Amino acid sequence: MRIAHKPDIAEDGTVQPTHTVDIVCASCGYDLTAEELAATTCAACGAHLELRRSATVQVTALPPMLGGVN
Repeated sequence: MRIAHKPDIAEDGTVQPTHTVDIVCASCGYDLTAEELAATTCAACGAHLELRRSATVQVTALPPMLGGVN
């Protein structure tokens, strides 16, 4: 399953960049659906379901540094 997060800037200036999180079965790498996340066994390999998560972060722009001095 892939969850995509859009960029966001919090009120305190914290930047959350565009990022995606992939969730698969740790045993076989099967790409799980949202419904399969609640299961106790993998639908593909039958093993006890343990999740492997990986994140990809996309940085498109950097916020101003040192008070906007370039």
